[in-house]
Amino acid sequence: MTKRTDIRNIAIIAHVDHGKTTLVDEMLKQSGTFRKNEQVSERAMDSIDIEKERGITILAKNTAVDYEGTRINILDTPGHADFGGEVERILKMVDGVLLVVDAFEGCMPQTRFVLKKAMEQKLRPVVVVNKIDRPMARPAEVIDEVVDLLIDLGADEDQLDFPVIYTSAINGTSSLDPAPENQVASMKDVFESVIENVPAPVYNADEPLQFQVTMLDYNEYLGRIGVGRVFRGKVKVGDQVSLYKRDGSTKSFRITKLFGFLGLKRMEIEEAEAGDLIAIAGIEDIMVGETICPADHMDPLPLVRIDEPTLQMTFLVNNSPFAGREGDYITSRKIEARLMTQVETDVSLEVENTDSPDVWKVSGRGELHLSILIENLRREGFELQVSKPEVIIREIDGKKCEPYEMAQVDVPDDYTGAVMESLGERKGEMLNMTNKGDGQVRMDFLIPSRGLIGYTTEFMALTKGYGILNHSFDRFLPLAEGYTGGRRQGALISMENGKVTPYGMMQVEDRGELFTEPGTEVYEGMIVGEHARENDLTVNLTKMKQQTNVRSATKDQTVTMKKPRIMTLEEALEFLNEDEYCEVTPQSIRLRKKVLDKSTREREEKRKKLAMKQD
Repeated sequence: MTKRTDIRNIAIIAHVDHGKTTLVDEMLKQSGTFRKNEQVSERAMDSIDIEKERGITILAKNTAVDYEGTRINILDTPGHADFGGEVERILKMVDGVLLVVDAFEGCMPQTRFVLKKAMEQKLRPVVVVNKIDRPMARPAEVIDEVVDLLIDLGADEDQLDFPVIYTSAINGTSSLDPAPENQVASMKDVFESVIENVPAPVYNADEPLQFQVTMLDYNEYLGRIGVGRVFRGKVKVGDQVSLYKRDGSTKSFRITKLFGFLGLKRMEIEEAEAGDLIAIAGIEDIMVGETICPADHMDPLPLVRIDEPTLQMTFLVNNSPFAGREGDYITSRKIEARLMTQVETDVSLEVENTDSPDVWKVSGRGELHLSILIENLRREGFELQVSKPEVIIREIDGKKCEPYEMAQVDVPDDYTGAVMESLGERKGEMLNMTNKGDGQVRMDFLIPSRGLIGYTTEFMALTKGYGILNHSFDRFLPLAEGYTGGRRQGALISMENGKVTPYGMMQVEDRGELFTEPGTEVYEGMIVGEHARENDLTVNLTKMKQQTNVRSATKDQTVTMKKPRIMTLEEALEFLNEDEYCEVTPQSIRLRKKVLDKSTREREEKRKKLAMKQD
């Protein structure tokens, strides 16, 4: 079997924040891909604003470097399990993986998640122990953890015999020796390990074409672009080919443009052959997983299987008293068109229409997946409302099942009891507990996804901000009995329309924690804070101090107010209960009751209680 020795296709996989995007930066710089005078930003592969702000990779991206006559195609993948749909597709395009592991943190839940996907594709890892210069780095133990994880995931002997490189990506150094003092200011060891250990693609350019789409892109002038790998044969600009679609139908079209990749640029090319990663333009409704073949030789590749969504939310047109004030796109037609566009490029997302033309059920892989979508919509000028995230219940073998997650908790010794108790209440089962030394304990839990919705804020409060919580989807298991979930505290709800006054806030601040600042406009039914007790309480934050001509003896005393808690989008979504919405606009994030009128809410509550008694 002939191999194409001038090319290697690799994916970089890792837990979030273990340094894979920084490692790609260094590989790009040190391969001479950029001109000497070219300005390159840090984490150049994170091209979306949200990725830059949060320091995370959301969309998988591809690049390529030339090293001593070999083209190395590199795919940078997301570390968050919520974007697992991206990881699965990418691994179809490559022949090996670069597994990046933090020299101190070691194997984390998402390391397990992405490595499991690589093992399913029978890919051999090249292990990069990154951040070797960190204090408390423990490279030998981390390698043992990787071996244990591979055995646990059913790796074969070839996969267990992996090469190891030690790097400090941020300093641009690497070495085959774990001692930090032996690091060399070069990525030569990384490049050479990839060329030596990652299999070269099979060269079968004389056979009929087979190209599978694994990513989608969009360009205003070219329309939809399919990015993928040529698995067999050759393809040229102007070729007449057929697309084998997901539903089994076929469609003929002519290839208008081909693109190759080098560095951060996409360049036009005239032809590509087996082993190349390219982008094809010229067909409007091309979808992920579909195969392009010659019309006279239809031989489609197996469709890419994508993990199904685990969490869903209701998206609605904004109908609050402030609707239409801050957004450019507020109609159901605009929102629906935007959601349908998202479905075309995000294979892990599902959007269902409901009985109402103004309401959609949106399902995704987790809270982060859906909150990133909502954040993108508001930045684009959309105004909408969303409901509390809910897990998707499935029937498996006649039993109702819900998604469970593997949660890994790193906390100081002092907080282990409180964390175990809080996760136990949420039906978490502790599987493992290890003392990491230096007063740190690591605990592994199997817990319903339902139990983790809204848990982050409570966890940070319990551990005084010192705890680290990571979790990723594990499997569907029978429904956990006896756990209802939801927020324990009630809400402080505005009873008036108007502007918040300092005097109104001072009258209410001892009742709970406020979310609004003086001067903020509020409306009846809007949630303005969290009540210290379990019941909801209506309050008036717009109250003005009565002016009199009597001088007060305490007039000149300075009054200090508690600082209100201004919520981020994720915190607002975590806070929600079943009878509440989050109103999202380009300028504001507001929480509100579904029913704004107090007396109507009370009537509905009485009706519910009566119905429960009768049951």
